[in-house]
Amino acid sequence: MQEHKTEDVADRLHSASIHLLRRAAEEDRGASLSRARLSALSVVVFRGPLTLGELAAAEAVRSATMSGIVNGLERDGLVHRRPHGTDRRAVQVEATAAGRRLLERARTRRIALVASKLGDLSQSELGVLRRAADLLEERFRLRPQA
Repeated sequence: MQEHKTEDVADRLHSASIHLLRRAAEEDRGASLSRARLSALSVVVFRGPLTLGELAAAEAVRSATMSGIVNGLERDGLVHRRPHGTDRRAVQVEATAAGRRLLERARTRRIALVASKLGDLSQSELGVLRRAADLLEERFRLRPQA
């Protein structure tokens, strides 16, 4: 049995992930949003509603930068701001139905592209990739702190 070095496997996964994400991102042109706006919308849809500060932290940008991104998303009718439930000074950003639909269409296009690249794999090979995805999700999933 071949021995696998952790760093070698990590290097291959890193490279494959970058190529996979770049190819999948090519499908995002159909969403008619910049990558920054599409990424922020994705965070709002899957983790929202969030304050501007929480959204900026999730996207690793300054609050002022995120404010501009949210302004554009709001202008396009993809998110709206609502009063924060406990802090009257703050607002939360929430996806609209149109924002959720746009994100779902973009996600569907990316998944279809990836699926088309996997279409000729055997069930055994697909099983290996499924198990690899399970392991990666276990290791990298964000879990709420207790």
